[in-house]
Amino acid sequence: MTEIESNTPQSNIAQPDAPTQRRLPVVAIDGPAGAGKSTLAAHLARRFGLLNLESGAMYRALALKAIESDIGFEDEAALSALFATTTIELQPQSEGNRVLLDGHDVTRRVRERDVAEGASQVSVHPQVRQWMVAQQRTLGANGGVVMEGRDIGTKVFPNAEVKIFLDAAPEVRGQRRFLQGGPVPPTVTEESVLMALRERDARDRSRAASPLEPAPDAILLDSTGMTFEQVTARSEEIVRQRLALAGL
Repeated sequence: MTEIESNTPQSNIAQPDAPTQRRLPVVAIDGPAGAGKSTLAAHLARRFGLLNLESGAMYRALALKAIESDIGFEDEAALSALFATTTIELQPQSEGNRVLLDGHDVTRRVRERDVAEGASQVSVHPQVRQWMVAQQRTLGANGGVVMEGRDIGTKVFPNAEVKIFLDAAPEVRGQRRFLQGGPVPPTVTEESVLMALRERDARDRSRAASPLEPAPDAILLDSTGMTFEQVTARSEEIVRQRLALAGL
């Protein structure tokens, strides 16, 4: 079980990623919403015997805490005040993570559309991202992890041994997101999901703190015209090559 405490010392926030202190690798998978990062991360973790940690689940948990506390997603000061009373636990499973918020299992709830949308909105705030980066660095400090998100290879672990930027055309990602959401009300259509995804892309790419962009040394992988088997095969090849270069 990996527990994320809210009282991380401020001195830990700016600590740089230091691969020389790790004996096991960090595999960073970044990309926009609906690209398939979580599915790929779970696969690579199983394939290479690593721990799969979902950074997005942390943002969704904080967004859920804001919803339950009746705090607006735009209120950075109030969101930051939640840090002192928030405990998030990630329990790695064969598929994704079990998520506990303040001791309560919220795994299913944080996958729902309103929470996912809230996570996108709370993530634009610099103080929120600063706190999250500190937690994520702590989780992966010893290596041996696959971590997916939007700034893992650029901000959280800029010295990760393996960096993959997974992307796909917005239409393809929108369709995937619509289908993976399960039963939806009649007002939610594939077109509305695509519109929301485009809006999220714009927020992620334009935010001042840790905008979504590939790390300079990341391998770009566009899955638009690829099957899942092709994506995993190419990703495994990338991981093997990068680990060989790192002598791991």
